[in-house]
Amino acid sequence: MTISVIIPTYHRVEALMNCMDGLLKQSRYPDEIIFVVRSTDDDTLQALSLRNLPNQTIALVEKSGLIHALNTGVQHSTGAIVVLTDDDTIPHSDWLEKIEQHYIQRPEVGGIGGRDIVHLRGEPIPAQRQEVGVIKPYGRIIGNHHVGLGGVREVDILKGANMSYRRAAIEGLRFDENLKGTGAQVHNELEFSLSVKKQGWKLIYDPEVCVDHYPAERFDEDKRNAFNETAFLNMSHNETYSLLKHLSGARRILYVLWIIIVGSKSSPGLLQCIRMLPSQKGTAFKKAWLALKGRWGGWRTWRGSLD
Repeated sequence: MTISVIIPTYHRVEALMNCMDGLLKQSRYPDEIIFVVRSTDDDTLQALSLRNLPNQTIALVEKSGLIHALNTGVQHSTGAIVVLTDDDTIPHSDWLEKIEQHYIQRPEVGGIGGRDIVHLRGEPIPAQRQEVGVIKPYGRIIGNHHVGLGGVREVDILKGANMSYRRAAIEGLRFDENLKGTGAQVHNELEFSLSVKKQGWKLIYDPEVCVDHYPAERFDEDKRNAFNETAFLNMSHNETYSLLKHLSGARRILYVLWIIIVGSKSSPGLLQCIRMLPSQKGTAFKKAWLALKGRWGGWRTWRGSLD
């Protein structure tokens, strides 16, 4: 099976060079590597011109945002397997070999993801969770892809830093441009994963399919661990829109009740807000209000998409 690897990149030359080192060491080298680069990112373009990997191509984009970059990369790709990762990852040497074997052995599988071993302050976060990539019946999202352990299992969601799809499973699909944000556009993989599952394909998580992930600087409103109102609104909007779009009628009702009454730590409802008050004080009220505002925006975007 032919393999295309797609890597959107923006102003992270040092991280990208490390990622390229990992690609060169693959026991199963990709048939195609597509770097998706902003046309104004001169530093990255110069670095790629000086270091040309075998089977490397560059797809230029004018528009900001990860979703446009991903759609451009997929559109330019030709492989029977489309592999997506971030420019701040370093894939393990057997990464693509293991991905390919899963697709060969399991024709019902439309997507395969694995663990992105996150390194913080020079130390990897250890594997410690069995429950990975799951959406609870009432809509709570459990990621944990970076700390997953155990065997190969079916999941609801793959993670953007380490996910792949069978070409046949994504024909006619695009990353949804209704999602908000100017850079990372959080939860883009949630919506896309659910779109693939909706077509009847299975998604598989294998913690042995690994990349090392060294979270690099972002150049949009979402600065990772720093609180930003716009990023918070976008996150709540994107989650709500994606789940309302894909959940069944009964689960959709449960989800709406859950986000209002309880909510999550990252996007609190009433009870989570009360729980956060002792430690976060006035910030807890701000987050709850922004979460409600973002979720209302997600509801409106979903309703508008039905027209």
